Amino acid sequence: MDDPLQRAQKLMAQWDEELQRELPGDAEIFDAHTHLGADIDGMVGIYDDLMRGMDKYGISRCFMFCLDEPDRHPGFRAGNERTLDFAARSEGRLIPFVRLDLSEDPIGEAKRCLDLGARGIKLHPRAQKFLLNDERLSPIFELAAERGVPVLIHGGRGLPPIADDLGRVVDRYPEAQLIVAHAGIADLAALADRLGGKAGVFFDTSVWSPLDLLGLYRLVGPEQVVYASDYPYGQQPASLLIALRTARLAQLTEDEVRGVLAGNANRIAAGEPPLEPSAPKGSDVFQQPMALARIHQYLSMATPLLWTRQPDRVGVLGLALNACDDRSNGHRDELEQIRELLTAAQEMWRALPEEGDEQDRMAHTRATFRLIHLADIVAVTTPA
Repeated sequence: MDDPLQRAQKLMAQWDEELQRELPGDAEIFDAHTHLGADIDGMVGIYDDLMRGMDKYGISRCFMFCLDEPDRHPGFRAGNERTLDFAARSEGRLIPFVRLDLSEDPIGEAKRCLDLGARGIKLHPRAQKFLLNDERLSPIFELAAERGVPVLIHGGRGLPPIADDLGRVVDRYPEAQLIVAHAGIADLAALADRLGGKAGVFFDTSVWSPLDLLGLYRLVGPEQVVYASDYPYGQQPASLLIALRTARLAQLTEDEVRGVLAGNANRIAAGEPPLEPSAPKGSDVFQQPMALARIHQYLSMATPLLWTRQPDRVGVLGLALNACDDRSNGHRDELEQIRELLTAAQEMWRALPEEGDEQDRMAHTRATFRLIHLADIVAVTTPA
């Protein structure tokens, strides 16, 4: 009999097929947020793995930059060198961004790498411990405007409110295109209020919760959204499925979905003028069948337990599986999909090794999370 990991891998292959049914025909895909290298948190982005994934899922190009590397001092110079090497090796499929540390000659390193072929700038205020009111940001945005390259800035967890300070920088340098990573969930409502409707400001889709993307679509137009995986943190097929299913639930047209998948990022990469944003899509009210709402609640409880590698002592996956028995709302097929995913995830979680090789433990944990994530995407994005 197959072990839990083999069963999980077979199930994931079925979801690759599900993804193909969701994609628009002959759709191009451009991933606007990927990393290669080794992070101090233990995460590793591997060139060959990224390229295989691009080939498998039909991803034409990526914006790519280094992680928060152990040899990040001085100024990410070593990581940026590797980024440029990876980009050259990819023959144009990986578009390199220079990562900067504001405390270590950011302008000098930015100019050095842009002169060597970098085509964007990456900033991470949480990892590099700076605030968005830091005056050292101004010359970076000035340089980005002068060179015609985008700035991608972390907008996810671990930040204080950033909208007002980031908005002031954008107003000061309107020609510098900006990508706010992780849908700007650190300050989503205020960021959308401050930057929504501004041509040349984009939000990427690299989030865990489908509710965050549904929240984004109701606040900014589809011309301001770019697909992103956050590889190696984000994985397929969940990364594309969450973007596609939320876009359709928010009632984006097929042309708008294609714009999110590649069109908007292609314009950024080509240095073309951004499109004027249209009105936001989606609804201010989220409706969900009761059984699927319960499942989402329990999976939201499961996720931090798994991320911190704790056993499911509360039994939250069992509660989510029990909720799959509620057939009163007519969503039989979706509930069976969720049940299959969570049964495999429960087996994987129980088999999670407590000791042994750290890379094996991380791979096992991530495989378990991918199953839970897919189940939650189905639970949240199944129309009421």
